[in-house]
Amino acid sequence: MNPAPELPRHLLENLTTAVLLLEQDLKLVYMNPAAEMLLAASLTRFRDHPIALLFQEPDSGLDTLTQAADSGHPYTKREAQLQLHNGDNITVDYTISPIAEHSSTQLIMEVFPRDRQLRISREEELVNKQETVRALVRGMAHEIKNPLGGIRGAAQLLERTLPDQDLKDYTQVIIKEADRLRNLVDRMLGPRHLPTLELVNIHEVLERVHTLAQAEFGDQIKLIRDYDPSLPEFMGDKEQLIQAVLNIVRNSMQALIESGQSNGRIQLQSRAKRQFTLGAERHRLVCQVKIIDNGPGVPEGMLENIFYPMVSGRAEGTGLGLTIAQAALQKHQGLIECKSRPGQTEFVLLIPLDTSTSNEEASETGATP
Repeated sequence: MNPAPELPRHLLENLTTAVLLLEQDLKLVYMNPAAEMLLAASLTRFRDHPIALLFQEPDSGLDTLTQAADSGHPYTKREAQLQLHNGDNITVDYTISPIAEHSSTQLIMEVFPRDRQLRISREEELVNKQETVRALVRGMAHEIKNPLGGIRGAAQLLERTLPDQDLKDYTQVIIKEADRLRNLVDRMLGPRHLPTLELVNIHEVLERVHTLAQAEFGDQIKLIRDYDPSLPEFMGDKEQLIQAVLNIVRNSMQALIESGQSNGRIQLQSRAKRQFTLGAERHRLVCQVKIIDNGPGVPEGMLENIFYPMVSGRAEGTGLGLTIAQAALQKHQGLIECKSRPGQTEFVLLIPLDTSTSNEEASETGATP
């Protein structure tokens, strides 16, 4: 038997690139295992069905595929958003190549996932911005605290020479305001000591925050707990992690209360993520904590800058809570991400549980992005 006819299919089924074959009317003829994994679908289920049942592009439907089939010209699209049959959304690059098959035209579609690359770029940008901000704050702190010390010392010396107690009230104002500014600068710098490492159970951290939040806000907001009990303990600084989570929960509660929402709720969720990329490093196991509220959301123009110092959406806010939280997570080699829209704001805390990383790139289709 001549094995040549089987060679193309054998090659397709061993590619890591997702490949689909469509009829001119956009019915699915074939997809390789890489496509099945990427699109979370089986060929058996979707063969001979319209491709629209498998995925759609929310912004353009299937116009790109239709135009390629009608014109007979190849087409490539970058960073397309595909909404899958199960409701998931993925970001991909794809190429459509029409091929003549007897009297009809078929389409070969190659799909390249981009979510992981976009996540890496986004997280590296976030980390670099935070490093830049910390360097700026450290420089500012040095320039501010030196003259503050001189002002405070001069006020103390002046106070000793003043005969009138009423005049000493003014020097006390100078001293107290200098102390307040120094404390503000110290808070902008965040925790100044290295983490005190001990075995930490993330659920002890979340339960402590739950107790503190209830004591502070009572029954104004409903707190929902959704934990993954399989998460192992890890080496971390419990107090810094409690402070980081509490800062985010407080922000959420204050936003809900100020919006006047009667059914405000916050969900504390923990999950394990395996083979997960943080920045440019892949970790075997990562602890994911989500803090999800149903408040008004973060203003769109502020979302990119909420982890910077002095950025706050509240008139009474200092804009330091999220900065301190991000600094605490970065000391644990993790980070915080935020996604927000009206009716749902989601802060995601990611902490590597296995600090050993691998530089070997896993298959795009074989690991969680």
